[in-house]
Amino acid sequence: MKEWSKEDINEVLKKEGVTVLYFYTPLCGTCQVAGKMISIVEHLVDEIPFGKADLNYFPKLAEYFSIESVPCLLIIKDGQVYEKVYAFKSVPDLLTLIQKYIND
Repeated sequence: MKEWSKEDINEVLKKEGVTVLYFYTPLCGTCQVAGKMISIVEHLVDEIPFGKADLNYFPKLAEYFSIESVPCLLIIKDGQVYEKVYAFKSVPDLLTLIQKYIND
């Protein structure tokens, strides 16, 4: 998963289609596990872009997206946040959730 800059994130918000954006902090153990799960899903779903960002560097985006905690996965469709995920149960659950938006 590629690390995205503020400019990358702003471009995603202008685009049509589905995008997955993962916010984390480096010292968060749960974030590391969730990041590995998302990386697996990324390899299984190659038709949409996946990006990640260290929330420590984006306090205004945290406020803009109303992010309550990390890890936080945003599913963005046509520039709007359709889903926020804070609980990462399993790779199949994440895959099913993301595919729901792709197949919509």
